[in-house]
Amino acid sequence: MALLGVDLGGTKLALAVFSDEGKILFKDGAAIGNLKGKEVGKLITGKVNGIILSCENDGNTIKSVGISVPGISHVSKGTVWAPNIPGWEDYPLLHEVKAVCGDIPVKIDSDRACYILGELWQGNAKGCRDAIFLSVGTGIGAGILINGEILRGSHDIAGCIGWMALQRPYSPEYVTCGCFEHFASGEGIAKVAGKILKEQSDYTGELSLLKSDAIKSSDVFAAFDSGDPVAKKVIGLCVEFWGMAVANLVSLFNPEKIIMGGGVFGPGVKLLPAILDEAAKWAQPVSIHQVTLDISGLEGDAGVYGAGFLALKTLTDPK
Repeated sequence: MALLGVDLGGTKLALAVFSDEGKILFKDGAAIGNLKGKEVGKLITGKVNGIILSCENDGNTIKSVGISVPGISHVSKGTVWAPNIPGWEDYPLLHEVKAVCGDIPVKIDSDRACYILGELWQGNAKGCRDAIFLSVGTGIGAGILINGEILRGSHDIAGCIGWMALQRPYSPEYVTCGCFEHFASGEGIAKVAGKILKEQSDYTGELSLLKSDAIKSSDVFAAFDSGDPVAKKVIGLCVEFWGMAVANLVSLFNPEKIIMGGGVFGPGVKLLPAILDEAAKWAQPVSIHQVTLDISGLEGDAGVYGAGFLALKTLTDPK
């Protein structure tokens, strides 16, 4: 039996064929580039159809398809909201994929849900019933596993933690992405660093060699490693926000484990002890000592593994 996992990101598409034990048999991918609306839909359906046909020719039939999307999957309607893809405000992705899959079952879920499902299947959440994946990349989201089930909310939007209120007073800057994401996402790190540079005209450190509006989070981490004072200020602020978020998750959900992942937590892995120390200041005092803070065991593949596990779950538990 073969399972197809599809992970749609803001800039690229990743696909993998899995055995039911979670072993990757084949991987494929494509850049999204400037594609939008139906163009992205055609890219996905074309890749899915191609893999299904290729597997059939090899005698390894795809039995189920799982898809991870960067936004909200409206389960009852089969539509998707993906803010990074123009024209995907209420996109009928399930209908389009089913059209090329025939009788093969298809299940779609948010990337944050798939991240924790991937870790549950083949990563650092194995054996957990209560675990959270805190994804810090271009944006911020949380995949929340409670009693072995994904917490979805009444309208499939649970886990949009980027909108967590961690700073007062309110600022109009939070409208498009939320307070937490504004300060502590990959884009937030770059924005905060650029703002500080504009305010400090006498600064001559490593980041001064870059234009303030061209700074990336990777530049800030590189400068942080070199002891740059502005980078240390920016990353120190992020540690506070990440720590407060972890504390709130611990106090609300009493998880066994919180897994930090996403593009930022390649360079951010060394900050886990500081994040946990910050969380301990704010969190429920018993629960904080019952949780383990860990890094993703699947790194950039957490989403596609989660989509593969979604496909497997569709066969074993089709509800």
